Amino acid sequence: MSFDFKKPVIFILFFLLTSLVFRVMGQEEFRTVKNEAFKVGERLQWRFFYDSWLVGITAGHGVAEVKDTKKTFHGRSVYHIDTEGYSKGMFNWFFKVQDNFDSYMDKQFLAPHYFERRTREGGYRKDDEYRFNQAENVVMSRKDTLVAPAYLQDFISAIYYTRTFSSDTLKEGDVIPIDFFLDDSVYTSAIIFEGREIIKIKLGTFKCLRFKPGMATGEVFSDKYPMTLWVTDDKNHVPILAKSAIIVGNLKAELMEYSGLANPFTSLVELNE
Repeated sequence: MSFDFKKPVIFILFFLLTSLVFRVMGQEEFRTVKNEAFKVGERLQWRFFYDSWLVGITAGHGVAEVKDTKKTFHGRSVYHIDTEGYSKGMFNWFFKVQDNFDSYMDKQFLAPHYFERRTREGGYRKDDEYRFNQAENVVMSRKDTLVAPAYLQDFISAIYYTRTFSSDTLKEGDVIPIDFFLDDSVYTSAIIFEGREIIKIKLGTFKCLRFKPGMATGEVFSDKYPMTLWVTDDKNHVPILAKSAIIVGNLKAELMEYSGLANPFTSLVELNE
């Protein structure tokens, strides 16, 4: 009985072809998140200050930019969300902060492929990177590889993803769950919607949505819900004010500057000169 060498060749070609088809089909099965909240070119800047005996003194600034990039991950296009936080003035004398976080977020399903962190806070130093395989639900850090929930977020991409949620049907008391990865652990945060209100900051007066994001308790946050967050009640959902009850008092962040918004700032009631 002679062996037909054509059969294994045909089998191999069939296997490679079907593997390619299933791979393409798998990519098509990713969710598609409608994003009307932000676009490439958006730039937001906040100031941080303590609501205590240092009232009114700016402790630092934070900047977040949505950048386009030629980088791709698994052949997929991404947003580069480039964020920076740094201390200012006299605060550099006793607790200098220089934090940089870069999230590369899929443009279709709005979850990250890659996250890089460089933290410098006083004597604390931490550099880390996370690689998310969203097709196989795995996340890899420098220390470990973990099974992850579908569309696991880093804490920067989580903010931008939640900005895309529609607020039209939100009712007071609604809870929004979201999974994110931080310090080699998966956390599930519960964001509670507390209602709508008018907020006045130095920049101006805005119609806002008020939320209570859940946090991991520990050395900084003693309460599971230490923060109150106000975002604009329009399609942009820009975070304009945050207040956190930390062990040494209250830390606030408020929007100072904005540009490149995806939509008109219809929540703006009055802009201060």
